Amino acid sequence: MVDEVVLNDVRLHVADFLAENVEGSEGVKIRKIRFNFEVTNKEYHDITTLLYQMIFDVKIPQLNEEFRAEIHNYATSVTNLYEENAVGDFSLVLLEVNELE
Repeated sequence: MVDEVVLNDVRLHVADFLAENVEGSEGVKIRKIRFNFEVTNKEYHDITTLLYQMIFDVKIPQLNEEFRAEIHNYATSVTNLYEENAVGDFSLVLLEVNELE
């Protein structure tokens, strides 16, 4: 069971992790991962700044996998986590990108 994903050296504790191979835009199989994670109001700024980068060096330590990926889909249960003790549920879907992109 995967419970950690690293995006650009930022460790995320994740739930509901799913990995699959899908057909990319050029007909080549690429990795697709989806997972959920919680973000506290203390982490909010750092996590949203990270997600604005859109393309990541992805590491999945428990699967011994590393690849580049971009955000395919992103959702959150809240839009403002600046309230003290607030926690939001984030959902992220990443697709592998070609090393040359």
